[in-house]
Amino acid sequence: MSKAITQQATEQFESAFVAPARSVGALNLDYTEKLVAAQFDAVRALMGMGVAQARGWLDVRDADSLKKVVETQQKASQDMGERLRGDAEKIMSLSQEYVQQSQKLA
Repeated sequence: MSKAITQQATEQFESAFVAPARSVGALNLDYTEKLVAAQFDAVRALMGMGVAQARGWLDVRDADSLKKVVETQQKASQDMGERLRGDAEKIMSLSQEYVQQSQKLA
């Protein structure tokens, strides 16, 4: 009889505490993984743009090449702005998804 009671208590503990905690932990881990991946992608892209711009400055030899680099710099600044805006939207979307999933678990 005590074995059945122990089994029942264990099952109740599992369903009341362990399973929800595991679900929350899995949700947190998934969100963190996606967030870190998005941040690394953003940093990698911005670093690539920055290095490309730095390399462009090495090619300046005369007024025409300076003009070309300045024009490229302006375009790169616009591209970075768009990239940052897109990355911010992606992170906001991940956060909203996380909140929705958290509310479902609650």
